[in-house]
Amino acid sequence: MRLAVLKERRAGENRVAATADTVKKLIALGLSVAVEAGAGLNAAISDADFAGAGAEIAPDAASALAGAGILFAVQAPEPEVRALIARGTLLVCTMNTFGDPTLVEALAAAGIDGVAMEMMPRITRAQSMDVLSSQANLAGYRAVIESAGAFARGFPMMMTAAGTVPPARVLVIGAGVAGLQAIATARRLGGIVSGTDVRPAAKEEIKSLGAIYVGVEDDETAKQTGPYAGQMSDAFRAKQAELMAATVAKNDIIICTALVQGRQAPVIVTSEMVAAMRPGSVVVDIAADAGGNCGATVPGELIVTPNGVQILGYRNWPGRIAVASSQLYARNLLTFLTTFWDKEAAAPKLVETDDIIKGVLLTKAGQIVHPNFQPVAVAPAVPSAA
Repeated sequence: MRLAVLKERRAGENRVAATADTVKKLIALGLSVAVEAGAGLNAAISDADFAGAGAEIAPDAASALAGAGILFAVQAPEPEVRALIARGTLLVCTMNTFGDPTLVEALAAAGIDGVAMEMMPRITRAQSMDVLSSQANLAGYRAVIESAGAFARGFPMMMTAAGTVPPARVLVIGAGVAGLQAIATARRLGGIVSGTDVRPAAKEEIKSLGAIYVGVEDDETAKQTGPYAGQMSDAFRAKQAELMAATVAKNDIIICTALVQGRQAPVIVTSEMVAAMRPGSVVVDIAADAGGNCGATVPGELIVTPNGVQILGYRNWPGRIAVASSQLYARNLLTFLTTFWDKEAAAPKLVETDDIIKGVLLTKAGQIVHPNFQPVAVAPAVPSAA
Protein backbone atom coordinates (compact mmCIF):
# COMPACT_ATOMS: atom_id res chain seq x y z
CA MET A 1 0.00 0.00 0.00
CA ARG A 2 1.17 3.51 -0.83
CA LEU A 3 1.06 6.31 1.75
CA ALA A 4 1.27 9.95 0.63
CA VAL A 5 2.48 13.01 2.54
CA LEU A 6 1.72 16.37 0.96
CA LYS A 7 3.03 19.88 1.37
CA GLU A 8 0.64 21.85 3.58
CA ARG A 9 -1.00 24.67 1.66
CA ARG A 10 -2.93 26.61 4.28
CA ALA A 11 -1.52 30.01 5.23
CA GLY A 12 0.85 29.89 8.21
CA GLU A 13 1.04 26.08 8.31
CA ASN A 14 4.72 25.17 8.56
CA ARG A 15 4.36 21.64 9.91
CA VAL A 16 4.57 18.36 8.01
CA ALA A 17 2.84 15.05 8.78
CA ALA A 18 5.93 12.83 8.60
CA THR A 19 9.63 12.96 9.41
CA ALA A 20 12.57 10.95 8.10
CA ASP A 21 12.34 8.80 11.24
CA THR A 22 8.62 8.03 10.86
CA VAL A 23 9.06 7.35 7.12
CA LYS A 24 11.55 4.58 7.96
CA LYS A 25 9.04 3.04 10.37
CA LEU A 26 6.17 3.33 7.90
CA ILE A 27 8.25 1.54 5.29
CA ALA A 28 9.05 -1.15 7.87
CA LEU A 29 5.30 -1.85 8.08
CA GLY A 30 5.37 -2.73 4.37
CA LEU A 31 4.19 0.61 3.02
CA SER A 32 5.72 2.60 0.20
CA VAL A 33 5.85 6.31 1.04
CA ALA A 34 5.58 9.21 -1.39
CA VAL A 35 6.40 12.72 -0.15
CA GLU A 36 5.58 15.80 -2.19
CA ALA A 37 8.69 17.85 -2.98
CA GLY A 38 9.26 20.61 -0.43
CA ALA A 39 6.79 19.18 2.11
CA GLY A 40 9.23 19.34 5.01
CA LEU A 41 11.26 22.46 4.22
CA ASN A 42 9.51 24.70 6.78
CA ALA A 43 10.14 22.03 9.42
CA ALA A 44 13.85 21.74 8.54
CA ILE A 45 13.42 18.41 6.72
CA SER A 46 14.86 18.39 3.22
CA ASP A 47 13.77 16.25 0.31
CA ALA A 48 17.15 14.53 0.60
CA ASP A 49 16.34 13.61 4.22
CA PHE A 50 13.09 11.99 3.15
CA ALA A 51 14.72 10.26 0.19
CA GLY A 52 17.48 8.96 2.46
CA ALA A 53 14.81 7.40 4.67
CA GLY A 54 13.41 5.55 1.67
CA ALA A 55 10.61 7.84 0.49
CA GLU A 56 9.82 8.61 -3.13
CA ILE A 57 9.94 12.38 -3.76
CA ALA A 58 6.96 13.29 -5.93
CA PRO A 59 7.06 16.55 -7.91
CA ASP A 60 3.49 17.56 -7.05
CA ALA A 61 0.38 16.55 -5.08
CA ALA A 62 -1.17 14.61 -7.95
CA SER A 63 1.95 12.50 -8.38
CA ALA A 64 2.20 11.80 -4.64
CA LEU A 65 -1.47 10.77 -4.47
CA ALA A 66 -1.38 8.54 -7.56
CA GLY A 67 -2.21 5.05 -6.29
CA ALA A 68 -2.11 6.09 -2.61
CA GLY A 69 -4.43 4.31 -0.19
CA ILE A 70 -3.47 6.45 2.83
CA LEU A 71 -2.85 10.19 3.12
CA PHE A 72 -1.19 11.76 6.15
CA ALA A 73 -1.74 15.51 6.55
CA VAL A 74 -1.56 18.16 9.25
CA GLN A 75 -4.77 19.95 8.29
CA ALA A 76 -7.60 18.73 6.08
CA PRO A 77 -6.67 19.34 2.44
CA GLU A 78 -8.56 22.10 0.68
CA PRO A 79 -11.15 21.24 -2.03
CA GLU A 80 -8.75 21.45 -4.96
CA VAL A 81 -6.46 18.89 -3.32
CA ARG A 82 -9.34 16.70 -2.12
CA ALA A 83 -10.43 16.43 -5.76
CA LEU A 84 -7.18 14.53 -6.42
CA ILE A 85 -7.78 11.96 -3.66
CA ALA A 86 -9.12 8.60 -4.86
CA ARG A 87 -12.30 7.13 -3.38
CA GLY A 88 -11.53 4.73 -0.54
CA THR A 89 -8.38 6.61 0.54
CA LEU A 90 -7.85 6.84 4.30
CA LEU A 91 -7.18 10.47 5.26
CA VAL A 92 -5.58 10.93 8.69
CA CYS A 93 -5.22 14.53 9.88
CA THR A 94 -6.75 17.24 12.07
CA MET A 95 -10.08 18.14 10.50
CA ASN A 96 -11.32 21.24 12.39
CA THR A 97 -14.77 19.70 12.05
CA PHE A 98 -16.46 22.28 14.27
CA GLY A 99 -14.89 25.16 12.37
CA ASP A 100 -15.88 23.73 8.98
CA PRO A 101 -19.27 22.00 9.36
CA THR A 102 -19.46 21.16 5.63
CA LEU A 103 -16.24 19.12 5.63
CA VAL A 104 -17.67 15.83 6.90
CA GLU A 105 -20.38 15.77 4.23
CA ALA A 106 -17.79 16.63 1.58
CA LEU A 107 -15.54 13.74 2.67
CA ALA A 108 -18.46 11.30 2.55
CA ALA A 109 -19.51 12.55 -0.90
CA ALA A 110 -15.93 12.09 -2.16
CA GLY A 111 -15.72 8.57 -0.71
CA ILE A 112 -12.77 9.51 1.53
CA ASP A 113 -12.47 7.64 4.84
CA GLY A 114 -11.72 10.49 7.24
CA VAL A 115 -9.99 10.19 10.62
CA ALA A 116 -10.05 13.37 12.75
CA MET A 117 -7.06 13.13 15.07
CA GLU A 118 -8.20 16.09 17.19
CA MET A 119 -11.19 13.98 18.32
CA MET A 120 -8.97 11.35 19.91
CA PRO A 121 -10.66 10.24 23.18
CA ARG A 122 -8.88 11.18 26.39
CA ILE A 123 -8.18 7.64 27.56
CA THR A 124 -4.91 6.12 28.75
CA ARG A 125 -4.57 3.87 25.72
CA ALA A 126 -4.78 6.85 23.36
CA GLN A 127 -2.28 9.17 25.06
CA SER A 128 0.53 8.48 22.59
CA MET A 129 -1.82 9.43 19.71
CA ASP A 130 -3.23 12.60 21.29
CA VAL A 131 -2.31 15.35 18.84
CA LEU A 132 -4.09 18.04 20.85
CA SER A 133 -1.86 17.41 23.85
CA SER A 134 1.39 17.15 21.89
CA GLN A 135 0.71 20.33 19.97
CA ALA A 136 -0.73 22.30 22.89
CA ASN A 137 2.35 21.53 24.96
CA LEU A 138 4.57 23.23 22.40
CA ALA A 139 2.10 26.08 21.85
CA GLY A 140 2.17 26.91 25.58
CA TYR A 141 5.96 26.94 25.56
CA ARG A 142 6.18 29.06 22.42
CA ALA A 143 3.63 31.57 23.73
CA VAL A 144 5.80 32.38 26.73
CA ILE A 145 8.99 32.59 24.65
CA GLU A 146 7.33 35.06 22.27
CA SER A 147 5.88 37.06 25.16
CA ALA A 148 9.41 37.38 26.60
CA GLY A 149 10.64 38.63 23.25
CA ALA A 150 7.88 41.23 23.06
CA PHE A 151 8.18 42.36 26.70
CA ALA A 152 10.70 45.20 26.91
CA ARG A 153 11.40 45.07 30.64
CA GLY A 154 12.98 41.65 31.27
CA PHE A 155 11.55 38.39 32.63
CA PRO A 156 13.59 37.40 35.71
CA MET A 157 14.62 39.64 38.56
CA MET A 158 18.11 40.93 37.85
CA MET A 159 20.21 42.65 40.49
CA THR A 160 22.92 44.88 39.03
CA ALA A 161 25.25 47.60 40.28
CA ALA A 162 22.97 50.10 38.56
CA GLY A 163 19.84 48.82 40.28
CA THR A 164 17.37 45.97 40.31
CA VAL A 165 15.14 44.89 37.41
CA PRO A 166 11.91 43.46 38.88
CA PRO A 167 10.58 40.11 37.63
CA ALA A 168 7.71 40.01 35.15
CA ARG A 169 4.31 39.22 36.60
CA VAL A 170 2.58 36.61 34.41
CA LEU A 171 -1.06 35.45 34.46
CA VAL A 172 -1.92 32.25 32.56
CA ILE A 173 -5.61 31.83 31.77
CA GLY A 174 -6.57 28.17 31.37
CA ALA A 175 -4.67 25.28 32.92
CA GLY A 176 -4.98 22.60 30.30
CA VAL A 177 -1.91 21.17 28.58
CA ALA A 178 -0.96 24.50 26.96
CA GLY A 179 -1.61 26.51 30.10
CA LEU A 180 0.38 24.24 32.39
CA GLN A 181 3.33 24.27 30.00
CA ALA A 182 3.08 28.07 29.83
CA ILE A 183 3.14 28.24 33.64
CA ALA A 184 6.16 25.93 33.82
CA THR A 185 8.03 27.87 31.14
CA ALA A 186 7.28 31.26 32.69
CA ARG A 187 8.48 29.94 36.05
CA ARG A 188 11.71 28.65 34.49
CA LEU A 189 12.31 32.10 33.01
CA GLY A 190 12.01 33.64 36.47
CA GLY A 191 8.59 35.29 36.34
CA ILE A 192 6.11 35.63 39.21
CA VAL A 193 3.37 33.42 37.80
CA SER A 194 -0.30 32.94 38.60
CA GLY A 195 -2.88 30.78 36.84
CA THR A 196 -6.64 30.46 36.63
CA ASP A 197 -9.08 27.82 35.41
CA VAL A 198 -12.74 26.95 36.08
CA ARG A 199 -11.96 23.28 36.83
CA PRO A 200 -11.30 22.47 40.53
CA ALA A 201 -8.62 19.90 39.64
CA ALA A 202 -6.60 22.66 37.99
CA LYS A 203 -6.03 24.45 41.29
CA GLU A 204 -3.64 21.82 42.60
CA GLU A 205 -1.95 21.45 39.20
CA ILE A 206 -1.27 25.18 39.09
CA LYS A 207 0.08 25.22 42.64
CA SER A 208 2.22 22.13 42.02
CA LEU A 209 4.18 24.13 39.44
CA GLY A 210 4.95 26.85 41.97
CA ALA A 211 2.35 29.30 40.65
CA ILE A 212 -0.35 31.19 42.53
CA TYR A 213 -3.95 30.05 41.94
CA VAL A 214 -6.50 32.75 41.11
CA GLY A 215 -10.12 31.82 40.54
CA VAL A 216 -13.78 31.84 41.44
CA GLU A 217 -14.71 28.78 43.48
CA ASP A 218 -18.42 27.96 43.76
CA ASP A 219 -20.95 25.18 43.11
CA GLU A 220 -20.71 25.71 39.36
CA THR A 221 -16.95 25.19 39.18
CA ALA A 222 -17.32 22.05 41.30
CA LYS A 223 -19.24 20.48 38.40
CA GLN A 224 -16.36 21.03 35.95
CA THR A 225 -14.88 17.55 36.22
CA GLY A 226 -14.04 16.70 32.59
CA PRO A 227 -10.75 17.21 30.73
CA TYR A 228 -12.22 20.25 28.98
CA ALA A 229 -14.01 23.22 30.51
CA GLY A 230 -17.73 23.42 29.83
CA GLN A 231 -19.91 26.41 29.10
CA MET A 232 -20.39 28.59 32.20
CA SER A 233 -23.46 30.58 33.28
CA ASP A 234 -23.83 34.35 32.94
CA ALA A 235 -23.72 34.67 36.75
CA PHE A 236 -20.37 32.86 36.89
CA ARG A 237 -18.94 34.91 34.07
CA ALA A 238 -19.91 38.11 35.92
CA LYS A 239 -18.02 36.97 39.05
CA GLN A 240 -15.08 35.87 36.93
CA ALA A 241 -15.00 39.22 35.11
CA GLU A 242 -14.81 41.13 38.39
CA LEU A 243 -11.90 39.00 39.60
CA MET A 244 -10.12 39.16 36.23
CA ALA A 245 -10.41 42.95 36.02
CA ALA A 246 -8.48 43.31 39.28
CA THR A 247 -5.97 40.57 38.43
CA VAL A 248 -5.18 41.54 34.83
CA ALA A 249 -4.32 45.10 35.83
CA LYS A 250 -1.64 43.81 38.22
CA ASN A 251 0.15 41.65 35.63
CA ASP A 252 2.65 42.45 32.90
CA ILE A 253 2.02 39.44 30.65
CA ILE A 254 -1.25 37.58 30.07
CA ILE A 255 -1.16 34.17 28.35
CA CYS A 256 -4.64 33.14 27.16
CA THR A 257 -5.23 29.42 26.56
CA ALA A 258 -8.87 28.79 27.58
CA LEU A 259 -10.95 26.79 25.10
CA VAL A 260 -14.36 25.11 25.19
CA GLN A 261 -14.37 22.15 22.81
CA GLY A 262 -16.54 22.75 19.76
CA ARG A 263 -17.37 26.39 20.66
CA GLN A 264 -16.00 29.86 20.27
CA ALA A 265 -13.35 30.66 22.87
CA PRO A 266 -14.82 32.51 25.87
CA VAL A 267 -13.85 36.18 26.16
CA ILE A 268 -12.23 36.46 29.59
CA VAL A 269 -10.01 39.53 29.14
CA THR A 270 -12.19 42.38 27.89
CA SER A 271 -11.02 45.42 25.96
CA GLU A 272 -11.69 47.46 29.11
CA MET A 273 -9.31 45.24 31.08
CA VAL A 274 -6.64 45.71 28.43
CA ALA A 275 -7.13 49.49 28.64
CA ALA A 276 -6.29 49.29 32.36
CA MET A 277 -2.97 47.49 31.80
CA ARG A 278 0.37 49.30 31.97
CA PRO A 279 2.03 50.47 28.75
CA GLY A 280 4.47 47.83 27.52
CA SER A 281 2.36 44.93 28.80
CA VAL A 282 1.81 41.91 26.55
CA VAL A 283 -1.22 39.69 25.89
CA VAL A 284 -0.59 36.41 24.04
CA ASP A 285 -3.80 34.77 22.83
CA ILE A 286 -3.28 31.11 21.95
CA ALA A 287 -7.07 30.83 21.59
CA ALA A 288 -7.07 33.24 18.62
CA ASP A 289 -7.99 30.45 16.17
CA ALA A 290 -11.29 30.09 18.06
CA GLY A 291 -11.92 33.83 18.28
CA GLY A 292 -9.68 34.58 21.26
CA ASN A 293 -9.95 34.93 25.03
CA CYS A 294 -9.14 38.64 24.75
CA GLY A 295 -11.79 40.99 23.45
CA ALA A 296 -9.14 43.11 21.72
CA THR A 297 -7.50 40.21 19.87
CA VAL A 298 -7.42 40.40 16.08
CA PRO A 299 -6.96 36.76 14.99
CA GLY A 300 -3.83 36.39 12.90
CA GLU A 301 -2.32 39.74 13.82
CA LEU A 302 -0.06 41.52 16.31
CA ILE A 303 -1.59 44.82 17.36
CA VAL A 304 -0.60 47.60 19.74
CA THR A 305 -3.47 49.22 21.62
CA PRO A 306 -3.72 53.00 22.17
CA ASN A 307 -2.38 52.54 25.72
CA GLY A 308 0.69 50.65 24.47
CA VAL A 309 -0.28 47.02 25.15
CA GLN A 310 0.91 44.48 22.58
CA ILE A 311 -1.61 41.73 21.71
CA LEU A 312 -0.17 38.71 19.91
CA GLY A 313 -3.14 37.08 18.21
CA TYR A 314 -1.24 34.78 15.87
CA ARG A 315 -3.04 31.73 14.52
CA ASN A 316 -1.65 28.19 14.64
CA TRP A 317 0.80 28.48 17.52
CA PRO A 318 2.21 24.95 17.03
CA GLY A 319 3.11 25.99 13.49
CA ARG A 320 5.38 28.68 15.00
CA ILE A 321 7.63 25.94 16.41
CA ALA A 322 7.39 23.70 13.37
CA VAL A 323 10.43 21.45 13.82
CA ALA A 324 9.44 20.13 17.25
CA SER A 325 5.70 20.12 16.56
CA SER A 326 6.18 18.17 13.32
CA GLN A 327 8.26 15.57 15.13
CA LEU A 328 5.58 15.01 17.79
CA TYR A 329 2.66 15.16 15.37
CA ALA A 330 4.30 12.68 12.98
CA ARG A 331 4.83 10.27 15.88
CA ASN A 332 1.19 10.61 16.89
CA LEU A 333 0.09 9.62 13.37
CA LEU A 334 2.60 6.78 13.16
CA THR A 335 1.40 5.38 16.50
CA PHE A 336 -2.22 5.55 15.36
CA LEU A 337 -1.49 3.65 12.17
CA THR A 338 0.70 0.99 13.80
CA THR A 339 -1.90 0.45 16.54
CA PHE A 340 -4.50 -0.51 13.94
CA TRP A 341 -2.18 -2.15 11.41
CA ASP A 342 -3.15 -5.64 10.24
CA LYS A 343 0.16 -7.35 9.47
CA GLU A 344 -1.43 -10.18 7.48
CA ALA A 345 -3.42 -7.85 5.24
CA ALA A 346 -0.62 -5.21 5.23
CA ALA A 347 -3.33 -2.58 5.68
CA PRO A 348 -5.02 -0.66 8.49
CA LYS A 349 -7.98 -2.36 10.16
CA LEU A 350 -10.32 0.19 11.70
CA VAL A 351 -12.83 -1.72 13.79
CA GLU A 352 -15.71 0.65 14.52
CA THR A 353 -16.47 -0.92 17.91
CA ASP A 354 -13.04 0.14 19.21
CA ASP A 355 -13.29 3.16 21.54
CA ILE A 356 -10.55 5.05 19.70
CA ILE A 357 -12.02 4.42 16.25
CA LYS A 358 -15.50 5.38 17.47
CA GLY A 359 -14.04 8.70 18.57
CA VAL A 360 -12.04 9.61 15.46
CA LEU A 361 -13.62 7.96 12.41
CA LEU A 362 -15.86 10.45 10.63
CA THR A 363 -16.64 8.78 7.30
CA LYS A 364 -16.29 5.34 5.78
CA ALA A 365 -17.27 3.94 2.37
CA GLY A 366 -19.11 7.11 1.42
CA GLN A 367 -21.15 7.28 4.64
CA ILE A 368 -20.97 9.53 7.71
CA VAL A 369 -20.35 7.12 10.59
CA HIS A 370 -19.56 9.43 13.51
CA PRO A 371 -22.69 9.95 15.66
CA ASN A 372 -21.93 13.64 16.24
CA PHE A 373 -22.25 14.37 12.53
CA GLN A 374 -25.18 12.19 11.54
CA PRO A 375 -27.89 14.09 9.67
CA VAL A 376 -30.79 14.96 11.93
CA ALA A 377 -33.86 13.01 10.87
CA VAL A 378 -36.97 15.10 10.36
CA ALA A 379 -40.15 13.43 11.55
CA PRO A 380 -42.92 13.27 8.94
CA ALA A 381 -45.78 15.67 9.43
CA VAL A 382 -48.84 14.19 11.06
CA PRO A 383 -52.05 15.23 9.30
CA SER A 384 -54.47 17.01 11.61
CA ALA A 385 -57.92 15.64 12.23
CA ALA A 386 -60.63 17.10 10.04
